[in-house]
Amino acid sequence: MLIRSGDMVEVITGADRGAAASPMRGRVISINRNTGKALVEGVSRVYKHVRRSQKHPQGGRLSKEMPVQLSNLMYVCQTCHKATRLGARYQKDGAKERYCKKCGTSAGQIAPPKKAHAEA
Repeated sequence: MLIRSGDMVEVITGADRGAAASPMRGRVISINRNTGKALVEGVSRVYKHVRRSQKHPQGGRLSKEMPVQLSNLMYVCQTCHKATRLGARYQKDGAKERYCKKCGTSAGQIAPPKKAHAEA
């Protein structure tokens, strides 16, 4: 799972997929690795009915995001602005990084440099 919190993602399947002309995109708020789900802002919104209380004196309906399966999301590259898959590769110093499979630009470091993976 190479998607991290803070990444821009696009919903590729499900109820919030949107039309082909305007796909639903949002920023990842948090990721639960155990369940394989991500919380994306503006995606999969539901209404939670709240009874009147001191915390919510008005009561009514609160709109909140629900988690989306990671397999239904695709990373959006910051350089080419296209939904793409992410790959992992080693740099010359031995650091492991994520990269865009379409344009090849780096999407951030995964692991610090290691001598075993460094080029001589």
